[in-house]
Amino acid sequence: MSTSSVPRPEPAAPSRPRRPVLPRIARRGAPQGALPALVLFTAVRLAGILAVILVNASRGRPLVRNLAHSWDSRWYLHIATHGYGRLIDVTPQGAVQTDWAFFPLYPALIRALTDLTPLTPGQAAMLVAWVAAAVAAYGVYVIGHHLYGRAVATALVALWAVLPHAVELTIAYTESLFAALAAWSLYCVLKGRWWWAGGLAALAGLARPSGFAVAAAVAVGAAYEVLRRRGRVPASLWAGAVLAPAGWLGYVLWVGRRTGDPLGGYLRVQSAWDSRFDFGAGSLRFLRALLLHGGGFVYPAALLILAAAVLLFALLCLERAPLALVVFAGILILLVLGGSGSFSSKPRFLLPAFPLLIPPARALARSWRGRPAAAVVVYGALTVASLLFGAYVVAVVHSPL
Repeated sequence: MSTSSVPRPEPAAPSRPRRPVLPRIARRGAPQGALPALVLFTAVRLAGILAVILVNASRGRPLVRNLAHSWDSRWYLHIATHGYGRLIDVTPQGAVQTDWAFFPLYPALIRALTDLTPLTPGQAAMLVAWVAAAVAAYGVYVIGHHLYGRAVATALVALWAVLPHAVELTIAYTESLFAALAAWSLYCVLKGRWWWAGGLAALAGLARPSGFAVAAAVAVGAAYEVLRRRGRVPASLWAGAVLAPAGWLGYVLWVGRRTGDPLGGYLRVQSAWDSRFDFGAGSLRFLRALLLHGGGFVYPAALLILAAAVLLFALLCLERAPLALVVFAGILILLVLGGSGSFSSKPRFLLPAFPLLIPPARALARSWRGRPAAAVVVYGALTVASLLFGAYVVAVVHSPL
């Protein structure tokens, strides 16, 4: 028998290389296409900062000082440098305003940066605000991507970048930090990551007085899951729901203890700042005075922004958006409409309420697919208006931000 007729064993097929675990998790967990949206957001907000600098230059003022030292910024910087209980202001009406009205997370981050780096408190405050704004924009994107896909997510970030008061995302205020924590906590609710949702909500409660809106959204989202699954939920859901209000409640009780009134002390501190929930009585009095006597451009603009927010909330409800997003946005609107305080500051309090932009973001995404030229014109007009208005409220008028 010839050796050539003996069948030879076939070479073994090469084994398929095993995919690494980390890239697979990254592909599954991180939505694609975020970079263009984040670049657009960054470009618009840098243009907003440049507009403020140019207006300051035209008026002979320090170019960037009011970005880090405007209104509430001075209180945060003082807390970061000297701690609580060192700064008191007495109003012409005799009200004693203390620094306990300002929540601790932002000044704590400023203090940490100044201790670890050669940055000044003002520079550290700006760095925290800018980084938080970028993190918030990415959080807004991932929520939009999770719910509606890439086009709507990009439009959502784009619209958030050109809100009338969006310039205040990049000054030494807490809106960007609060928005970042809120967005990622709400994303974790949508993904069922309850430990993270509760932890981020607790941090949001240490950032702003309205932080309990995030805790409420987490709690309502958890309650919905309990009802939907008929009680068969993981222990992490209960833990996240309990953890969510811990930051806000802890600081409120701490202020109450410092003032000698554990339950009412924080409310008295806020009342001295004319910040209390009066079911809209203060807003109605101001609106009546505005209609009778008129006012500067900022106040009618604020009224128009609030009216638009109410309309957008109605549209958000009609969109049947996830309950956690509706609760979060609804509580922020309720606090703004029903709270007293400076009317010119009310639009700023709605900056973190990005779910309100979901209906116009969906419309903008559809317009881009069908009539891209019209979408570009509309967005360009919104951008110019945002840049001009932002520079005006920061560098020109003297109304509280």
